[in-house]
This record gives sequence, C-alpha cells and structure tokens, in this order.
Amino acid sequence: MSQKTKFDTFAALHVPGDPVVLFNIWDAGSARAVEKAGAKAIATGSYSVAEANGYSDGESTPLDLVTANASWIAASVDLPVSIDFETGYGDTPDESAFSLEKLAQTGIVGVNIEDGLIGGGLRAVEDQSARLKALADIETSVWINARTDVFLQTAPDNHDDHLDEALERGAAYADAGANSFFVPGLTDPVLIAKVCESASLPVNVMAGSNSSFIGEFAQLGVGRVSFGPYPWRQAMKNLADAARNVFGGG
Repeated sequence: MSQKTKFDTFAALHVPGDPVVLFNIWDAGSARAVEKAGAKAIATGSYSVAEANGYSDGESTPLDLVTANASWIAASVDLPVSIDFETGYGDTPDESAFSLEKLAQTGIVGVNIEDGLIGGGLRAVEDQSARLKALADIETSVWINARTDVFLQTAPDNHDDHLDEALERGAAYADAGANSFFVPGLTDPVLIAKVCESASLPVNVMAGSNSSFIGEFAQLGVGRVSFGPYPWRQAMKNLADAARNVFGGG
C-alpha cells in the first residue's frame, strides 16, 4: 500500500459517530501485536516511546531516535501509522516543518502535535496556528491531529469554564490546516458532546483504561479515540508481575 493510499485510508477512518480506535504503541513489536489484534491504524504515544527508550516525556527523546523508531514501525505493519510529534520538534514553525519533512520520509501518514509548552502553560493561539500552518504546508500529505492541553492543565471541576477557550483554539487550528482536534483530559460526556457539536473537525478523546466507553464516545459524536500511555503502563505492569513471580519479589 502506497503512502498516499495509507493517508487516504487513515483520513477516511475519522468518522464522527464511528470513531477510529488507536491503541497507542511504542515500537515495531507492539505495533505488530496491535495490528494482529485487529487495529485499523497504528499510533505511538510520546510517553510510551520515551519510557521504552530510557527518556522522560516532554520532547527529551531525540528526533533522530523518534524518526528511526517511526521508520521501523512503518516498515513492520501494513496499516497507516501516526506518530506523537509532541510540540513539533522545532523552536520556530519553519524548524518544526523541517522536522516533519524528515519524519514523513519514514512512511508515516499522521502526527499528533500539542499546544502545551514543555514546562507548563499553553502556546499562544496565534503562535500555534502558525506552527500548524507550516506543518500543513509541507509537500507530503500528513494528517495533523491538533491537540489542546486546555483541559489537561485545568481541574475537571473547572472544565466547563474553559470550554469556550478550547473551542476557539479548535476553530483556529482548523483554519490553520489541522485535520482533527484532540481534547485529552476532557471526560465529561456533556462537554465532549458540546465540543463534537461545535468543532468543524473530527474530535479525538482519550479513553485511558476505559475501553468500555468507546460506544458512549461514538454516541457523543467522537471521531477518534486513543489510549495514550495506558497500553505501555499495562504492559509494564504485566511484565513486572511476571518477573515478581519468577524472582519471588513482593
């Protein structure tokens, strides 16, 4: 399957009310396992990739390693692959676009990019929009999942107060060329439904460990469901439990 065909396939999977489910992986082996389990697409999580390679989350994983890992993953499966691109690996929009050009050469067809700044806070809407436009303008077609950290950086009890801000960011990101809108941290069904009703892009929510919510998310109009670091954490728990059984650890 060509890269263009994989891009078109991936794009077609983003259907509000019938979401694509991404059980986030971290390397070629985990990608193959998820593919065999019946996935329609593959996506990494930056936390999982970082931890699997001895780094901490927050763009500390070198871009060369992220790119090499993406290449191994894309070559190991027949499915479309999306890579967690964190804040874009670049101090400027042009530098971020250059990094994405390198990443796109691996055969991946999508990236996730966040507006949360490393160390805390949010990138200004205008600055993030400029970054997204630069990414959308690269020669290779790449599906851009624009993530806002508005809800991750506020307490759940206050999420209602930040809904308008999130929707404003979603509208600006759509205008800049993003293809879907990611709202991790948002779990209130009423608010999720409002985002889905108002956003012009397919909406991505994070399921965490709650796979039973996928049907509910579909009813709310969600177009994409991901699992973030949960698969990695569960895999490492299973590994640690098995090791304790061998070594007799507490």
